[in-house]
Amino acid sequence: MPHPSEQVIDVRPDEQVDEAVLADFLRGRLPGTDAPLTVRQFGGGKANLTYLLDYGSHEYVLRRPPLGDVAESAHDMKREYTVLDRLHQAFPLAPEAHLYCDDEDLIGAEFFVMERRHGVVVRERLPSSYRDIEDAPRRMTRTLIDVLADLHAVDHAAIGLGDLGKPEGFIERQVEGWHRRWHQAKPDDLPTMDAVYHWLRDHLPARPDATLVHNDYKLDNLMLAPDAPGAPVAVFDWDMCTLGDPLSDLGALLTYWVQPDDPAPFRQFATMPVDARFPDRGTLVRRYAERSGRDVSSIRFYHTLGLYRLTVIVAQIYIRYQRGQTQDDRFAGLGPMIDVTAQSAYDVAQGEGLAVD
Repeated sequence: MPHPSEQVIDVRPDEQVDEAVLADFLRGRLPGTDAPLTVRQFGGGKANLTYLLDYGSHEYVLRRPPLGDVAESAHDMKREYTVLDRLHQAFPLAPEAHLYCDDEDLIGAEFFVMERRHGVVVRERLPSSYRDIEDAPRRMTRTLIDVLADLHAVDHAAIGLGDLGKPEGFIERQVEGWHRRWHQAKPDDLPTMDAVYHWLRDHLPARPDATLVHNDYKLDNLMLAPDAPGAPVAVFDWDMCTLGDPLSDLGALLTYWVQPDDPAPFRQFATMPVDARFPDRGTLVRRYAERSGRDVSSIRFYHTLGLYRLTVIVAQIYIRYQRGQTQDDRFAGLGPMIDVTAQSAYDVAQGEGLAVD
């Protein structure tokens, strides 16, 4: 969810919602919804669609799945609503969810409405308010890792999320699930992906105690205070949250952590600033171990799994663009990235390339 003054845009033509129908449905259900409604769109993100509902004196955020066919179990709005409805009690960085609607006839998909948070989301560039803060990258990185470790420390059973997922066999299901999705979305056969899949199956780590797992944790899902890069405001995108192996979150974060000497496609499609002032991946792993007290000696497996997963996600987005299910031109150049991320997954499995020292 972007900074309100920089990345709230007019709704893209192919992603319009019927404002009149939506306003009629919401009227009287939430404070302020008797006023006229204006709908705009948050322009960042590459999957779920996020809208600003502006009633003048009150603002809300609406979330719905992307257009077109979506992968089974992905973009689950009911899950995201349920997680937020309970998690904000113990983890204040989770926005409060207000209502969920499963009537797809209203706007073309299920959706939920949650509170609006105000702050800065760092994407491809540092926001102007951070540019004169020399250690801003270090401070936001430390906060990003500490927030992740704190999430993994939440007593999920105490807040009614003990049945959110099936932690037994979580990593095995991740490997097999992403393998299955790859074969559904791949543009061509890619032997490198087969090799990585077999490596993952042969190197499954010991099972740790289960925690809440965000499942898409990266810098642009963290909102920070506009004038304080070390002060967190919110964590977003909870639709894949479940119970499982906490190190899978750290491995995914390493996958999205782009550095200046990474391959060109990583830098081209980075969701964070490519800036040498950001700490390297090894620093993230060491800080997580310090904050959480967890054993991170098997991080190479989780980093490989993260890159394997990223390859599949890129393929899923790209095939939606190829099929005309989205007209977002940002996705036109994703094709070459599939080979690069797959090769990077293989290299990390072999202890090379992007591997953490």
